[in-house]
Amino acid sequence: MILDTRTRRSPFSLPSAALGVVGLAAALVGCAPEPAPSPTPTAAFASEEEAFAAAEETYRAYNDAFNSLDISNPATFDKLFELSSGNFEAADRKTLSELRAEGLTLTGSTTVSYFDGLKSEPPFERITALVCIDVSRSDIVNMSGESVLDASRLDVNPLVVTFVFSDGELLIDRADREEESECVAG
Repeated sequence: MILDTRTRRSPFSLPSAALGVVGLAAALVGCAPEPAPSPTPTAAFASEEEAFAAAEETYRAYNDAFNSLDISNPATFDKLFELSSGNFEAADRKTLSELRAEGLTLTGSTTVSYFDGLKSEPPFERITALVCIDVSRSDIVNMSGESVLDASRLDVNPLVVTFVFSDGELLIDRADREEESECVAG
């Protein structure tokens, strides 16, 4: 028997086959399930009023932690750092380290005399407030008990404070002195 070695032509041409494969692929893709919708981000707070109240609570907790500081014991700094982030935390770390290195001590206490929420928009992850800190009953003293603060310092420090919502917590992220703001004594 002699084998026929001639090439037989298929009734389908190469272009027709290619179109068939593309058509099949398109049909399979069209049948694929739709991707699951991504969840809509939930607002950090239900309202601006709630955001401002949380910011005030955070700053008051920070002030309480500040009043509990023992410069000679860095473990007391941790509570401050838990309530802060960014520039604010970095400034605290630097200042507290310098005070400790110089053997200085904080005396007395500070109070939040005024708090006014200034700005926050949904989803309320960034909040700005005017915070007035009464420092009139506080001091920083050297080892001899002498004040190292400028005698002409203001009794009340007006600050524009920025809070950020991060990992489920509201943190103090930045504070800028606001000399033009009027603080109301509390």
